[in-house]
Amino acid sequence: MSKFRSHNEQKTEQTVDKHALIFGLISVFLCGIGFSIIAPVVPFLVQPYTSNPGEQAIVVTLLTSVYALCVFFAAPVLGALSDKYGRRPLLLICLLGSAVGYLVFGIGGALWVLFAGRIIEGVTGGSIGTIFAYFADIIPPEQRTKYFGWVSAVVGVGTVIGPTLGGLLAKFGYSIPMYFGAVITLLKVTYGFFFMPESLGKNNRLKVITLVRLNPFIQLASILSMKNLSRLLISAFLLWIPNGSLQAVFSQFTLDTFSWKPALIGLMFSIMGFQDIISQGLIMPKLLKKFSDEQIAILGMVSEMIGYSLFALSALFSFYPLFIAGMFIFGFGDSVFGPSFNGMLSKSADSSEQGRIQGGSQSIQALARMIGPIIGGQIYVSLGHAAPAFMGVILIAAAIPVLYKRTQIKV
Repeated sequence: MSKFRSHNEQKTEQTVDKHALIFGLISVFLCGIGFSIIAPVVPFLVQPYTSNPGEQAIVVTLLTSVYALCVFFAAPVLGALSDKYGRRPLLLICLLGSAVGYLVFGIGGALWVLFAGRIIEGVTGGSIGTIFAYFADIIPPEQRTKYFGWVSAVVGVGTVIGPTLGGLLAKFGYSIPMYFGAVITLLKVTYGFFFMPESLGKNNRLKVITLVRLNPFIQLASILSMKNLSRLLISAFLLWIPNGSLQAVFSQFTLDTFSWKPALIGLMFSIMGFQDIISQGLIMPKLLKKFSDEQIAILGMVSEMIGYSLFALSALFSFYPLFIAGMFIFGFGDSVFGPSFNGMLSKSADSSEQGRIQGGSQSIQALARMIGPIIGGQIYVSLGHAAPAFMGVILIAAAIPVLYKRTQIKV
């Protein structure tokens, strides 16, 4: 098992355990494939159990919300447990649970089975905070934004391959991408069992887990009370609400507006992955030399606003080139916001608190992604296909001043 330097030693020597880094990057690459491979086919799996497109859209968004709700409650628990027992055992258990969730969802047979699959996957999906804590353990604070950019790029490669592969596999049956996702996840478990080093040294582990640490509402209140975190998380929350809505209605939107099939829907999802690769490989290194994390985050938010505007116009005019242009601009914004946000977040806590902070962040994100699909699904059906995109423009316009104000009062 690899030995890890202490937080202070890491900061001084600026070294990164390469074996741990390689495992982490492989893990998030497979996460990118496993999560995105199912995206193009969800509406088609739901279709047999619904009577009309409106009902279908509501069910699709509720499935996303149920997943997010489970992540909301699970993330602080998993974060606290990883702070006490280490990242490795929690990640392996959660990956195994995700594989079961994929299998249940693929088997289907009734709507309640589909919801059961998403609940299982959501409870274990809270481990994403543990994955980011894992990276925070092995990367010196001053290098984290750069390495989180690498993480984003590697996820991008996975999300390029995943949706396209999912759309192609759907030709053999809409459940096949789910089974493939389960296989990919089981491969991660196998690889992790034999090669994953523990990242959190015993000296840096939490001594006692109190019930307060396991309560998501108390954890949210505690984290939001931290002066250097509250505005950052509030601005991200406002961004994540429409983002969750977009993720939930994306496939249904393209099916209803442009009559696209799974293969083409999967290709459109892949644009997001291409943007991650291009941004992290070519653009992000240049941005980091000239701008702060906060400035890069605001650039990403403005780009997402422009993307949402083009989505709305594509719905109003049923003109898919506007939608594709919006995907590229939105994808760029999303790709630069993520690393800058995670960099700011990870620098706000020491090594023994990374699980708590990252878990709390994932809870807030899950809460936004629970609210977003519910609101998005309702206004999609009642106000029209462009309504969720207009919501994105409005909420991000409100989020930018919140984050900007944080940069003014930052000490």
